[in-house]
Amino acid sequence: MEPTVVEVGPAQAGERLDRFLAARLAVSRARVRHLLEVGRVVLAGRPLGLPDKSRITAAGDAFRILGTLRADEERPEARPDLPLRIVAEGRGWLVVDKPPGVGVHPLHPDQRDTVLNAVVARHPEIIGIGEGGLRSGVVHRLDVDTTGALVFAFDEEVWRRLRGAFSDHRVDKRYLALVAGRFAKSRPVELTLAVGRHQPAHVEVVASGRRCRQHVTPIRAFSGATLVEVKLETGFLHQIRASMAHLGHPVVGDREYGGASEGAITAPRPMLHARRLVVDEISADVALPADFEALLASLEAAGPPPAA
Repeated sequence: MEPTVVEVGPAQAGERLDRFLAARLAVSRARVRHLLEVGRVVLAGRPLGLPDKSRITAAGDAFRILGTLRADEERPEARPDLPLRIVAEGRGWLVVDKPPGVGVHPLHPDQRDTVLNAVVARHPEIIGIGEGGLRSGVVHRLDVDTTGALVFAFDEEVWRRLRGAFSDHRVDKRYLALVAGRFAKSRPVELTLAVGRHQPAHVEVVASGRRCRQHVTPIRAFSGATLVEVKLETGFLHQIRASMAHLGHPVVGDREYGGASEGAITAPRPMLHARRLVVDEISADVALPADFEALLASLEAAGPPPAA
């Protein structure tokens, strides 16, 4: 597909880029931000990023937009060869056990290795549900390296109902996390978070932002780390990872938030797992993945933690 080229004339100079492109392409500003986020807006041979959304246009700028402009014109490719472990399913929905290192949905049409690509092969009717396009049927998301319960809907009415439950915080979501240090007491954690950086995303604790709540309960103490259960009361990008790091207990293996190595404890990814999800008629529990279990076994074998 040939790229779409949009040039800035003298009358459009001085506009915000996202507003300018939305008007010229007849798409939403949210769509423009997505195109920027996945590197599909190019200026002078350089892909722009999400921070460029507020860039001020100049006369003579020629933006090349790669691929389709409208989200509903994009279709995730069916991949029946990809593994897909379904842990619960019902009328119009299914819960899968998301493996580590796999994205929830494609960020661009050429990406073919996400969970949604595997789901489309089993339920082609999911195409066009919800946000449609490359996000068809996606009810919520998990980070690429987070494992566990992930819900898709392949019926529009079911998608709207479940999405509403997530928006209204009517979902019981519980995670297991291995965090650095001794987390001694069960406690609520309420912090104000905001995205401080895009590509790669980084969330910070700020004075003004989204108020986020969770309850953290220690389950098992090891030498140098604690296995905790986190019950989310709100949902925000990197909420658990950013919050635990702010408390001085980053998730083990989390290079972005400072938990890549704590003493002798190392892990190739953040040790974070969505173990339980309950919403409306859905109730799903997902066992820990093999790498998480193996790390806990090695910590167990190393002996008990020193006395507090």
